[in-house]
Amino acid sequence: MKKECILIILFFLSLKIHSQILNMESYRLKEDSIGWRGKAGLDLYLTKNTKTLTKLSGLLHVQHKSTKDIILILAKYSLLSSDGQDLIDQSILHLRYNYYFKPNLIGEWFVQGQKNSISKIYFRGLFGAGLRLKLSDKIKTGQFYLGTAPMFEYEETTTSITEKLWRWSNYISFVFSPNKQFSLTSTTYYQPVFSAFADFRISSQNSLIFSMTTDLSFKTTFHYNYDSTPVAGIPNVQYNLSSGILYQF
Repeated sequence: MKKECILIILFFLSLKIHSQILNMESYRLKEDSIGWRGKAGLDLYLTKNTKTLTKLSGLLHVQHKSTKDIILILAKYSLLSSDGQDLIDQSILHLRYNYYFKPNLIGEWFVQGQKNSISKIYFRGLFGAGLRLKLSDKIKTGQFYLGTAPMFEYEETTTSITEKLWRWSNYISFVFSPNKQFSLTSTTYYQPVFSAFADFRISSQNSLIFSMTTDLSFKTTFHYNYDSTPVAGIPNVQYNLSSGILYQF
């Protein structure tokens, strides 16, 4: 099994993005083995000069796979403070259950809670259920998925606004690899409100990998978020572009 190591970050554009929509496709473990798989981590960074900077982050990512279903648990926390003032305070807990009705037709049930101080979200809770369709068997050059699910959303903002509404969550996800030198990975979500389709969110994450040699590749990733009705003071568009060199050995 190959290990991956990023040697050099060539350039990084824009501010770090703080997505309102969790891209669960990036957290689905691809291993075919049955049983539990996952990882957990905790990082603490503390520095003091003219100011005291504290950074704390944690991750729990666990998946159980059987012949008929998949259980996925994700918990993330990130805190960045300067002299006791929180600059970033975000957390998310996501539970998801997938059941294979057929090899290409999968039922999905999920529940999620999150907090994001950058987007002025004091608390957002949601739950939903829907279907996931796998198209990979019909397309030989990659893996393609479509998903759709109604979900209920409860949100409290830091500006004391509360919303309760039903959204329609839809996504398309694919990995396109026509040859060994090129790979495109993309996941895009579209989530309108059922009662007002003009109120919607779009989130897209796209990565391109070009192989320069057997072990050396160039990778660029673009994250894009759009919210038609964000909290007051938050821009409609947030994005992030990063590129670098990937060495596999």
